[in-house]
Amino acid sequence: MKLNNETLFNPETAVKWQEAGISPPAFDRGALVERTKNTPTWLHFGAGNIFRAYLARACQELVEGGDYDKGVIAAEGFDYEIIDMAFTPYDSLFILVTLKSDGSADKKAIASITEALKAGSKHEDFDRLKEIFRAESLQMASFTITEKGYSLQNPAKETAPEVIHDFENGTEKPRSYMGRIAALVYERFASGGGSPLALVSMDNCSHNGDKLKAAVSAFAEEWEKRGLVEKGFLDYINDPKKVSFPWSMIDKITPAPHKDVKKMLEDSGICGMTTIVTSKNTYAAPFVNAEEAEYLVIEDSFPNGRPPLEKAGIIFTDRETVDKTEKMKVCTCLNPLHTALAVFGCLLGYTKISEQMKDADLKKLVEKIGYEEGLPSVVDPVIISPKEFLAEVINVRLPNPFLPDTPQRIATDTSQKLPIRFGETVKAYMNRDDLDINNLKLIPLVFAGWLRYLMGVDDEGNSIQVSPDPLFLSLNSHIKHVKFGGFDEMGEPIDYRVRIRPLLEDAGIFGVNLYEAGLGEKVEDILGELIEGAGAVRKTLQKYLEV
Repeated sequence: MKLNNETLFNPETAVKWQEAGISPPAFDRGALVERTKNTPTWLHFGAGNIFRAYLARACQELVEGGDYDKGVIAAEGFDYEIIDMAFTPYDSLFILVTLKSDGSADKKAIASITEALKAGSKHEDFDRLKEIFRAESLQMASFTITEKGYSLQNPAKETAPEVIHDFENGTEKPRSYMGRIAALVYERFASGGGSPLALVSMDNCSHNGDKLKAAVSAFAEEWEKRGLVEKGFLDYINDPKKVSFPWSMIDKITPAPHKDVKKMLEDSGICGMTTIVTSKNTYAAPFVNAEEAEYLVIEDSFPNGRPPLEKAGIIFTDRETVDKTEKMKVCTCLNPLHTALAVFGCLLGYTKISEQMKDADLKKLVEKIGYEEGLPSVVDPVIISPKEFLAEVINVRLPNPFLPDTPQRIATDTSQKLPIRFGETVKAYMNRDDLDINNLKLIPLVFAGWLRYLMGVDDEGNSIQVSPDPLFLSLNSHIKHVKFGGFDEMGEPIDYRVRIRPLLEDAGIFGVNLYEAGLGEKVEDILGELIEGAGAVRKTLQKYLEV
């Protein structure tokens, strides 16, 4: 049984889908496709797993509930092979497999994506995208293209060549991702003065709407200055009653397609569930596996209206509350726990986060960091309970065996993560009268544990591969002098404190100067314990869990 319109919506094969544990969507898909084509309301850029598992599923929930009569149009502007390999052969249908922590799985056919387009100016689909942007019915264009998608610079922090090309050549054949988006927005502006529109970044980065606005505005400004567009385009972009750029906070884990899920679907009689790896190393499939938990909080700023996504559990609120929700997640209730598990998981030989949560010491570590050190300083958004969110993370999400995340992956770029994931909490303890910096025991342990991890030696004294970090060369210039056991090759003690002091003073890494915070010496002392010898990591971890 193949996944396509013919089999999924055919009454004669419907029973086979039922036997496979998948009920065909309860709506007329042909009519949905036609309505959406004629009066599009929602276009999404970034045809990846989080879009399919969360946003397309939410859209279908509205349609099946009778709350919405349009689908969502998908556009991919980075890896066009996704459209050719994961959408077109399956009529843009896919199977969503929700993996629960109790070992069960829900399967659902998602049919709410009505078109799948290549958002490249050289592709004929770009003309269709222009047509969609000209439609007065279009209410929002949303994005899950990763934070890099909004950047106008190359890795060397220089304006990217394709961006320079677009600045100089205008809207005709833009090469950069943001140049193409700006050209499409201009298409809307130039057609009768421009109807209102919301451009909604749903990427997992702080103040994401501002990043999107800055990129689009840069093109509008350059094009107006060079006389490549009509005057007034920049004013259109900057008028929130015309074009809005809401902030949002998203949280849902959608790993790469898993072989066990593929087998589960094939064993139930569904063929063609092959995992796809594109030439750009994107992993996709005609199915998406995802965790059950999901959160999406969006600033309610939509000048042309919006789909009633609140009926699918998405929260709409003001900008300040979105900001608080993000801080709750990133600074207290999720991301710091991930980093703590990553550091000690690598040192203790783990390769799965879910397996770490079976380790009593590591589970206690994240519980204490979250409940005892984090929650007293948490930014409370009110719309979501920080304590309940934290409990779900510790008891449901992190232990989920179906989500094969690794400490090695999470340990990537740790130097870029520490200022937000822990630095904001340290600042709160420094600046608030109701908090005592001396109560922080485990956050300094994580800092020292990270320095210990950078040595590239596990708790048994074996070499390990340190995950990539943009500051690794600089970090290593200090850490290379810190030896396992605390002695040099001649058996002489190493004054590691002098070596690491410049790191602990670096507010760019830790968010604050740790000595000014009163934590520098504490981190030094803990690192000394961590490098005493084989087994010192476990011994030190247990010691500070009991303090």
